[in-house]
Amino acid sequence: MSDILLVEDKDSLRRALRLTLEAAGYAVTEARDAREAGDRIATARYRLVLTDLRLPCGSGFDVLRAAQRASAETPVIVMTAYGSIDEAVQAMKEGAYDFLQKPVDSNHLLLLVERALEQARLRTENILLREEWARRYGFPRIIGESEAIKRAVAETQKVARTAATVLLLGESGTGKELFARAVHHLSERRDGPFVAVNCAAIPETLIESELFGHEKGAFTGAHERRPGKFELASGGTVFLDEVGELPLGAQAKLLRVIEERVVDRVGGRAPVPVDVRIVAATNRDLEEAVAHGEFRGDLFFRLAVFPVRIPPLRERGGDIALLARHFAAKFGRELRGREMSVSDDALRLLCAHRWPGNVRELVNAIERACILADRMVLRADDFAFLQRREEQIEDWREMDLSGSLAEAVERAARWVERRKIGEALRAHEGNKARAAESLGISYKTLLTKIKEHGL
Repeated sequence: MSDILLVEDKDSLRRALRLTLEAAGYAVTEARDAREAGDRIATARYRLVLTDLRLPCGSGFDVLRAAQRASAETPVIVMTAYGSIDEAVQAMKEGAYDFLQKPVDSNHLLLLVERALEQARLRTENILLREEWARRYGFPRIIGESEAIKRAVAETQKVARTAATVLLLGESGTGKELFARAVHHLSERRDGPFVAVNCAAIPETLIESELFGHEKGAFTGAHERRPGKFELASGGTVFLDEVGELPLGAQAKLLRVIEERVVDRVGGRAPVPVDVRIVAATNRDLEEAVAHGEFRGDLFFRLAVFPVRIPPLRERGGDIALLARHFAAKFGRELRGREMSVSDDALRLLCAHRWPGNVRELVNAIERACILADRMVLRADDFAFLQRREEQIEDWREMDLSGSLAEAVERAARWVERRKIGEALRAHEGNKARAAESLGISYKTLLTKIKEHGL
């Protein structure tokens, strides 16, 4: 993706602007008129558009509107001749980021471009929660620009303002607790407690006591009355993580909490009223669990008033680089005192990895690489442990076959491709030309594949 689309009909000025931008490290694509600019916007993505307002075959307003139709996140800077300020102001009213007056000052141009790109970067990180809330409550931002994560964020924002029970669906490591906290802190209950419970981590014999509390003498070791998680969360939110692991007895009591807003303490004689909102999460198919008699159907429908599906990382491949840069900067500050970055070869390797552990696995990998690296830039060899992990799969039956058929087939194909290339390189003692010939592919294709697989 080019950084900047430059639209200017005067050849000398266009060339001067391109050289200025390229000298600052930006990749530039040129267009000579509004029609050509529209065609380029329709077929490619740009981080920023810089356009003159007076153009052949249309105007800068046409370019601005085309850019907005393609992506509302792309900033547009317009250039105007002296005496045409009114047009520039009108362009800003229609959504342009800012304007430059000709003759263009190079330093002003670069400063404006840098500011526009930084503002766009912050927008496309999809900050679900306002920054001051994140600082106050101590949780990270939800980062991503893929359609799948944007959809989950939008649904979370809408349901948070209501009192509806929310069921978060997603694989382990996708960030379900982060979304649960978002529901709480965007709701009217934000000043109340947020109590998280991992239902899978509590022994079955203790789960009812943990959730609903117990009276003194209710069982051996119950030396005093103890409130449960629902009482502790009164006025706030209870987050039931891995709710699909609840035993059937606790499911019946949970249903009573939802329907009657009371809890029955273990050993108690009278119900205790509670005022809580329930957010539940699971990585199981609860409908299938209902069909097998492992989960109550009436409870499932009570929990799934508003289901939100959190996408796995394999469905948000475009977010991997964004997440990697964010966490490299974060762990760099924590571990080294300043932000670390990620090289292009490392990003290619990360984007090619299957990430069965989703965002949690990616975060752990970035932190480990930040510890191992001897530079402030993470490179592919800092992630050698990921390659070794893939190499340890000797039998196709050990592969991760989760997700759709297409996703499983893609992972299987990558595994076969990596093994075949590795075997060919070993058979020909590292001679790439002979290895490419034996594989029936071109030398250039082999080099590309070697980079993709980090071989």
